[in-house]
Amino acid sequence: MIIFPAIDLKAGQVVRLAEGDMARATVYGDDPAAQAERFAQAGAEWLHVVDLDGAFAGESVNGAAVAAILGRFGGKIQLGGGIRNRESIERWLDLGVRRVVIGTAALENPDLVREAARDNPGRIVVAVDARDGMVATRGWADVSDVSVADLARRFEDAGVAALLFTDVGRDGLLKGCNVEATVALARAVSIPVIASGGVTDIADIHALRPHVADGVEGVITGRALYDGRLDLKWAIEMGRA
Repeated sequence: MIIFPAIDLKAGQVVRLAEGDMARATVYGDDPAAQAERFAQAGAEWLHVVDLDGAFAGESVNGAAVAAILGRFGGKIQLGGGIRNRESIERWLDLGVRRVVIGTAALENPDLVREAARDNPGRIVVAVDARDGMVATRGWADVSDVSVADLARRFEDAGVAALLFTDVGRDGLLKGCNVEATVALARAVSIPVIASGGVTDIADIHALRPHVADGVEGVITGRALYDGRLDLKWAIEMGRA
């Protein structure tokens, strides 16, 4: 199981939000590239990066910070936030991002996802962000009338690399990962699922690890790492066990 340490970017700083609320941001540093390097030194092979400003603006805002991270992190980077057209997808992939995460556009323009996944096998991830089981978009500011399972099934045959499932109500609050909902989604579709939102400590990693066989590919963790509640090296070791 892959452990994805997260770097969320707001105005060039490393932050964590509570329930996706930009007004409830905690700043953890002003050098994202240095943070990425620390995660690499701890053994991280993957890094999950989100341009929070971009998610609301609908286009890249923290591009300079992402470029700096690309220059310092030796592993693979998964990037999301405001990527809503083919030009943005191709630009980031060409710059060295391994996977691009598409959220809002997956709901509003599914053909974009299918075409990008067809032309870039294994490099497109669909973000399935949920509030009370319904898909949230535009930086989680809007909630649609489409269920998580329905959106996920639309891409069963599209060739996407994974689904990134986030329980928005738990994100950044250290309430514990929604293992039950994550596993239910993984069992409902044939696409690998990445868990996100609410990871508190090693217990969440331990709870998810047995479900790799169900299709849980990995888990994203942010605040638990920054607050010292979760040791990244230990989490990575458990993920590999």
